[in-house]
Amino acid sequence: MAPPKNADAHVYIALAGTHSPALNPPSTSRRVKIPLLAFSVLLLVACIAFVKPTLLRLSKHVSPTNPLPSEERPYLPYLHRTSPSSAPGNCTGSYPERAAEDESSSGSSSPCLSLESEIHRKWAGQELPFYQPKSTESAVFFVGNRSDSPWNSSAFESLRTAFHFQPERNWINDPNAPLYYNGWYHLFYQYNPSEAIWGLISWGHAVSVDLVHWLYLDLAMEPDQWYDINGVWTGSATFLQDGRIAVLYTGSTNESVQVQNLAFPEDPQDALLRKWVKYSGNPVLTPPTGILSTDFRDPTTAWLGADGLWRLGIGSKVSRNGIAIIYSSSDFVNWTMQDHYLHEAEDTGMWECLDFYPISKNGSSSGLDTSVYGDDVKHVLKSSMDDSKLDFYVIGTYDYENYTFTPDNTEVDLGNGLRYDYGKFYASKTFYDGNKGRRILWGWINESDSMQDDIEKGWACVQALPRQIWFDHLTESNLIQWPIDEVMDLRRSKISMRHTLLEGGSVMEIPRSSGAQWDIELTFENPISNHGHLDHMLDTDEPYFCGAGSAAKQGYYGPFGLLVLASDGLQEQTAVYFYITTLNGKPAAVACNDQSRSTMASDVDKASYGFFVPVLETEKTLSLRVIVDHSIVETFAQGGRVCITSRVYPTLALDENAKLFVFNNGTMPITLQQLDAWQMSKVYMHPYATVQ
Repeated sequence: MAPPKNADAHVYIALAGTHSPALNPPSTSRRVKIPLLAFSVLLLVACIAFVKPTLLRLSKHVSPTNPLPSEERPYLPYLHRTSPSSAPGNCTGSYPERAAEDESSSGSSSPCLSLESEIHRKWAGQELPFYQPKSTESAVFFVGNRSDSPWNSSAFESLRTAFHFQPERNWINDPNAPLYYNGWYHLFYQYNPSEAIWGLISWGHAVSVDLVHWLYLDLAMEPDQWYDINGVWTGSATFLQDGRIAVLYTGSTNESVQVQNLAFPEDPQDALLRKWVKYSGNPVLTPPTGILSTDFRDPTTAWLGADGLWRLGIGSKVSRNGIAIIYSSSDFVNWTMQDHYLHEAEDTGMWECLDFYPISKNGSSSGLDTSVYGDDVKHVLKSSMDDSKLDFYVIGTYDYENYTFTPDNTEVDLGNGLRYDYGKFYASKTFYDGNKGRRILWGWINESDSMQDDIEKGWACVQALPRQIWFDHLTESNLIQWPIDEVMDLRRSKISMRHTLLEGGSVMEIPRSSGAQWDIELTFENPISNHGHLDHMLDTDEPYFCGAGSAAKQGYYGPFGLLVLASDGLQEQTAVYFYITTLNGKPAAVACNDQSRSTMASDVDKASYGFFVPVLETEKTLSLRVIVDHSIVETFAQGGRVCITSRVYPTLALDENAKLFVFNNGTMPITLQQLDAWQMSKVYMHPYATVQ
């Protein structure tokens, strides 16, 4: 991937505090110096007079010990808090043993809760304790003296994730060349080894036996050759026919030309693939005629054609049209550009981080090797759009004789159709996991706080949880994405609710839900399945879109769902919910993540994200799975048909001060059929050398 559009701003902030004689020339006249000094003193006095009340007011707003008066709180309109003990519904009929366990363990009489604990975890065939940081350790590696920040070093540590992949420190972006090799999963990633800002891009490297717990290795590749001196950018891995691994990656040359380079493991017998050798004949591909030198990057995993030739896609653009250039090769070194594009879409701008892979038509969750083709296979083409920083995909047919791709629905193409994720998720990459026969998706979650906060934290960005991905044969129009099964191994104590009626305008705290690490699954009765109750809504409801504060908009059915990372007084909350609206004169469900009240801080992104969710007429329930990890909220609606990732930065709802609530802000009651919430463990993530 090319530099983020705000990369220069990152660098500017990093240098802003550096003294430079060139920027501060000495005065040449004492007569100039004295008036300047007097003016500076007056300016300082004026600033103190103005800033002090402002800082006091800010501290009032963000201090947990000074909550806002009720009349000042940004409380959800139309909602009233309901005591759990008076909540409608009774679970004891269906779950008497759970209710009894819950009552005996907590002293609570709530009928809708259960608590289960899991004790043992195994990794690499041996018992390992879950890592708990020592009192002397900290996730914060650089903390400045920024007076306007609502966070201190302890709060920054509370924002760091517990079970999402990120390096110990500094900047991370695109996932690169994920693969499984000789018992180990490998993840390479764009990494700045020096700072928490974009720059000096190298390939970081980590390994795992389960895609959950990780060991950091030394850098796999650094920008040390003329053809990649300005960055070892995004690339992909391919298993050659003899079992060797070849990596093709984009290098930014000494003249900032984007070229494609080859690298191989130095020792194929080393399962950890610790050393990499760059091909002596690099670069193997340079921008072709008609393509700008800065618009030629991010090669796909290669696939083998029926003619025995390798095929490879590279992202680019011609004028405003995004294109996937296709190449062929017999030896993986010498490549020939085809006389046509794999695909092209008008007015979509530069395509980067291309991905192209087969999926089974029958909807099996099993994955396919990238070279598989045939009548029972569809293909997915995905592009990360450089203009919008969004990941779009399209499902269609690959003509393996002419090497062209045609979308199933030509009106829904890259740039105007489906997305992997409707939130903060970009530069994604899949790989075929031959170990378990599945296709796995990685994606980058960028920060959305200020650049200065990143510098003070000492780290920036994480990877989304790895997701298994397959074709939805029920809708025949979209992909299903679901967290890999190994994520469930992190589940610990459990809370449950059953058959709870949420009256219109109600919000209910889930007892014993303190904490910022959760995996929550909940299902609601589907109002769409009861058309008789929708006549009024179809006549009166306006089209609905996820926007800032949309969780507070009262509708007929909805918003209803979950509040996560919520403070006691709901000054801070991230709402994850459904809303029943109309689409083409018919009822439709929208899933949203509303970040508008996620934090009291002012210099962060508080956007809302979401999209229409495919719901079949035969489906009687609406489901959400919401995974919370301190500053990350990943939502999977209706079994993973729509995914939404949010990056939030609470100032009050940190660690044990964060709570969970269910709510219904519509006028009509909604039945919560089932809710199960598991607290999640912190994963083992350390340098490889420390465990030898």
